Formats: sequence, C-alpha cells, structure tokens
Amino acid sequence: MATDAHTRRVVAQVAKELTAQLPERTTELANLFLEEIPAFQGEEAVRELMAASTAANLSTMFDLLQHGLPTEQLVVPAAAAAYARRFAQRDLPLESLLRAYRLGSVRFNQWCLRGLSQRELDADVVLACTQEIVQVAGRYIDQISEHLVEIYETERKLWTQRTDAARAIALRTVLDDEALDLGTAEAMVGYRMRGWHVGAVAWMDKDVPDTARRLESAAQLLSTVHGRRPLAVLSDDHTLWAWVTSVEPIRLDHLGLAAALEASGGPLGYAPRMAIGEPAQGLDGFRTTHREAMAARSVAEAAESSPDQVARVVSFAEVSIAALLSENLDSLRTWVRRTLGALARDDEATERLRETVRIFLETGGSFTDAAARLHLHKNTVHYRVRKAEEIRGRPLSEGRLDVEVALVACRQLGSRVLSQAG
Repeated sequence: MATDAHTRRVVAQVAKELTAQLPERTTELANLFLEEIPAFQGEEAVRELMAASTAANLSTMFDLLQHGLPTEQLVVPAAAAAYARRFAQRDLPLESLLRAYRLGSVRFNQWCLRGLSQRELDADVVLACTQEIVQVAGRYIDQISEHLVEIYETERKLWTQRTDAARAIALRTVLDDEALDLGTAEAMVGYRMRGWHVGAVAWMDKDVPDTARRLESAAQLLSTVHGRRPLAVLSDDHTLWAWVTSVEPIRLDHLGLAAALEASGGPLGYAPRMAIGEPAQGLDGFRTTHREAMAARSVAEAAESSPDQVARVVSFAEVSIAALLSENLDSLRTWVRRTLGALARDDEATERLRETVRIFLETGGSFTDAAARLHLHKNTVHYRVRKAEEIRGRPLSEGRLDVEVALVACRQLGSRVLSQAG
C-alpha cells in the first residue's frame, strides 16, 4: 500500500505539470462554459472576467494539490468573486454559475486522472492519489460554491436597491414632469415608451415579512401572463410599480393573474394585491395608465373594510366611477348623503338594502330578475325596495341616475363616503 508521503509527492507532481499548462487549461474550460451555458455568452468584457475567474480558480486548485494546503480557510479568489457580482448585476441565474463549477470540477478531475495514467504506478497508489484529488477538489468546490451563493445574493440585493432607487427617481420625474419629451423620458428610464402600455401597482401589507421578494414575484407573474418582461421598480418597501408594453393594445388575463397571485401567497396567504390601469399609448399613455392603476388601488384599499369586496386584482375599468369621484372625497361624501339620505348609513342592515336596490336598478326595475340575481324570493326584494324608499324619504325613480352612481360609490368606497350609524 502506498504511503501518504508517496501519494502526496505523486499528486504534487501532477499538479505541478498542470500548473505549467494553466493558460491552455483556462481556455479549454472557458470554451466549455461558453458552449454549455448560454448565460456565459455575454459581452466581451464579461467573457474576459469569466476567463480571469476560471484561471484564478484553477490556479488555487493546483496550489492546493501541489503544496498540500488546507481547504478550511479558503478565500474566494478576487476574480471569481468579481464575476459572481457581475452575474448578479446582470440578473443572470445563480444556477448557471454553480453549474460552471460542477462542469469545471469534472474536467479538472479528468486532467488529474490522465496525469496519473501517464505514470507507471501500482494500482493502490493510483487509488490513493485519485481519492486525494477528488476529495480536495470536492471540498474546494463545495466551500467556494457556498461563498459564491452568499456573494451573489448579497450583490443582487444591493444592486437591486441601487438600481431601483435610481430608476424610481427617474420614473417619478417622468410621471410628474409633463414638459419632458418622449426621447428624454426614454433616455432617463432606459425603456421604450412608444407602444401601448398597461400600468400595474402591486402592494403588500406593511406587517408582512419579506415584502420585496414577494413583490418581485408579482413582477415575474406579470411577465408570465403577458409573455414579456415588464418594467418594474419598487417605489417603496411595500409597493411595486410596473408597466407591460406591446406594439398593440394589451389585455391582461385578470383572472389568471389573480389565481397566480393567490397561489404565490403560500399557506399563510402572503400574496400581493394588484391594481391594473387601462391600455394607453405613448408617453402620455404611460402616465395615464399608471395614474389609473394608482386610483384603482385607492378604491381597492377603501373596500377592505368589506371582506366580500376584497379582490386580488382590481382593474380601473371595474372601479372607474368610484375612482374618479373619490378625487374629492369631502364633496363626494356630501353628495352621496344628499342623494341617498339615511340609505347611506354605515351598518349591515342598510348595506343589504343598498345592495338589493343596486341589483334591482341594474336589472331595469324587475323584481323577478333581481330576486334571481340575489337568490331571494321576489316578495323579499319587493319589501327591501319599499323599505329603502322609505328610509331614503323619496322614490328611487326620483334622480334615478344619481342613485345608481351613489350606490356604486358606496359599494366600492365603503366607510369613506357612508354616514356613521346612530
């Protein structure tokens, strides 16, 4: 059986020979990565950094074998750390980076075994040397990969924060300064605004953990539904602004998006909510659809006091009347109370009456159709309508259009426009 000392000498000799071949081995591995991993096929400067990272890792691994250095206190080579950070900055997948290390480890072991096969060694020596090479290479890859994951995730978080902060400032300027022309706005944000846009606002409650990651998942879901990556930026720690763009008017699958958002919340239900603007074109449309999404969010939050009104996705088209009216809530509140009288009271019994009246008017004043919609007996609908007229103090036919609009405002804005019971 070979002695440890003899094993070490053989392994060191093989490593020394490979060290002399470092430029060729680096090129071999770099070409392998470019061929096997699409994420590595970036710009020339990035490929040069990848080659430097590969050379640094190989040099370290050769030194470990040649000099018998311990792996416990390994430090990630500077070039390898820089490449991991660049990978994160370009939003390239971490799995591609780790795959390169796995591929490199396999090729490294092949080189070493080939070096052993070129020597006249007893079988037990070959076995002992192979075990040491594989163990050292495995420990190196494991430790370096662990460090790289930390470097990548830290840089991704920091880079996202930096770029989001800068882009958020640019976006606020574009949204607020209507004197900006199209070219200037596109240059500031780094995004084409000549097509059709749909604005979206996703948000989480402030007490939900890990809100940034959950909101980023909402942007990914938009990408899945729309088929293209949206422009997305965190406007604060619990709100995401996003736009999807196309050369043609866009209609998002709201039901599919709502289901996907619901599923993303997991067992605890920590899913984002989302408000969607209407499709609009060009720079003006970019601003308009965002304002509509913000207005729809405001209406959605107002409805949170009524659990049956809470929706995962709310579109401006669904709440446009309430959204437009709510721009001056004080005046709207006064008008609703004047229009509905005591029918605007904020209690459950009056809410049932308002909902019955709303459906009754929607069905053209048909007691039969309203009863079918509400799953009630026709006589019950008749009673509630008469009771509502009594509470209002005048017939529903008097100012009927105003009554219908006021009922929509009550349903969608809830306590913001209702009178306190009592």
